[in-house]
Amino acid sequence: MTTATPARTGTDAPASPYQSYVYAYPHKTAYRRLADRPRLDTLWAGEPKDALSLYLHIPFCEVRCGFCNLFTRIGAPDGLTGAYLDALDRQAAAVREALGEREPARFATAAFGGGTPTFLTATELQRLCDIAEHRMGADLRAVPLSVEASPATATADRLEVLAARGTTRLSLGVQSFDDTEARAAVRPQRRADVEAALGRVRDARIPVLNIDLIYGIDGQTEHSWLRSLDAALAWRPEELYLYPLYIRPLTGLGRRAGETDPAWDEQRLRLYRLGRDHLLAHGYAQQSMRMFRRADAPPQGADDYACQTDGMIGLGCGARSYTAGLHYSFDYAVGMHEIRGIVDDYVSRPAADFAHAEYGRRIDTDEARRRHLLQSLLQAEGLDLADYRARFDGRTPADDFPAELSRFAGRGWLEEDTGPGATRLRLTPEGLAHSDAIGPELFSPAVRAAMAAYERK
Repeated sequence: MTTATPARTGTDAPASPYQSYVYAYPHKTAYRRLADRPRLDTLWAGEPKDALSLYLHIPFCEVRCGFCNLFTRIGAPDGLTGAYLDALDRQAAAVREALGEREPARFATAAFGGGTPTFLTATELQRLCDIAEHRMGADLRAVPLSVEASPATATADRLEVLAARGTTRLSLGVQSFDDTEARAAVRPQRRADVEAALGRVRDARIPVLNIDLIYGIDGQTEHSWLRSLDAALAWRPEELYLYPLYIRPLTGLGRRAGETDPAWDEQRLRLYRLGRDHLLAHGYAQQSMRMFRRADAPPQGADDYACQTDGMIGLGCGARSYTAGLHYSFDYAVGMHEIRGIVDDYVSRPAADFAHAEYGRRIDTDEARRRHLLQSLLQAEGLDLADYRARFDGRTPADDFPAELSRFAGRGWLEEDTGPGATRLRLTPEGLAHSDAIGPELFSPAVRAAMAAYERK
C-alpha cells in the first residue's frame, strides 16, 4: 500500500488544514434570536413539500466523550425522557398543522440523531417512531431511515424495534478499537463490548452498518490506526466515516482548544491519507473527506445524511429546520449547565410555542449560492455546473466566487474544467484532504462576523 504525496500548496494556504468541520452552513453560532418570531405556517406556505427530510433529535447520552461539542446532556433524571417525548409530540403536532393539509407534506428521508437516540428504551423508541409516522406522516418503512447509536446502547431489544420499524442504516460511534486510545479520547469503552455491539447490529439485519472512527488521538500511531481500520473492516460495514479529532472549547479535552500544532496537523493528514488509501484498496469508494462506502452497498438516498438540503424539518431542541429563506432552531449551547437549561425549557413549552421560529438566520441569494457551492464541492463527485446555472439565473461558480476558486486551484486543491463541455467542478484528492480548510474560506463576511461575535455558553 502506498500513501499519497502532499500536493503543492501556495503561501496563502491556511495555517492549519483543520479550520472547521462544515456539516451545515451557516453554523448555529451565526444564528440569532428572531425578534419577529415568524409563524411556521407562513414560513412554509410557499415551500415545496413533496420531498422533505425529517430529523428527530434526542439530546441524551450515557457519557460525553472528551472531544464532543454536540448539543447533548449526560443522563436524564427519572421522567425526563418521557417528558421530552411529550414535548416532541406537541412540537410535531404544531409543525404538522403549520405545513398545512392543502398540499400534504411528503417525506423522502428520515433520521434520528443526537445525542444518542438509543439512549431511549425500546418502548420509548417505539414512541419516537410513532411520532415520526403518526404525527408527521413519514412512512418509515418506505423511506431511508438512519439512526445513530453507541455500543453501550445498541442492545438487542432496541435494535429489534428499530429494524421492525424500517431502519435502513445504523451508525455506530466506535471511534477506536484500541482501549487505550478510547480512554485518551475520554470515551470509556472496551473493545470486547464494541465487538459484541457490532454482532448485535449484524444480527438485527439492518441493511447498512456505518462505523465512525477518529484519527489524531493522543498516542495513536500509524500501526494502531491500521489495526482499528482492520478491526472495522472485519465486519464488512457498508459505510465508514473517518473523522479527524478536533478539540473545541467547553469540551472535556478543551484545554488544548485553539492551539496551533503543526506536528499534530501533519499527524492527522498522514493518518487520513493512510486510512483513505487503505479503504480504497479494500473496495470502498470515497464520497467525501470523511465518508467511504462499500462498492456493493445498497443506495440510501441522495443526501447521504448531510442534513444540509432545503426542505428539512427538524424536531427536538437541538434540531435545525431549513426553508429556502430561513434556517431556524432553538437556542444553542455546548456547556452542560446551559444545555440542561435549554432541555428543561423545551420540555415545559406549551404546544402554541412550537408554531413559531425563535432562533435562526435568514438566507439571501448570496448565502444560498455559497451554501450550494459548499455542500456540493465538499462531496467527491463535486458540483454539477448545469445545476448551478439553472438554480442561479445562468451564473457560474466562477462568476460568483472567482477569488476563492482561483486560490483553491493555485494550491492544487481544485480540478478546473473551464472548457465549453465542462460539466462538473470538483476537488482533487488533496483538495478533499483539505476540506476543513476549504469550507471556512467560503463563509460570507457576515457569517464570519456573526460567528466571531457569538458568546460561548
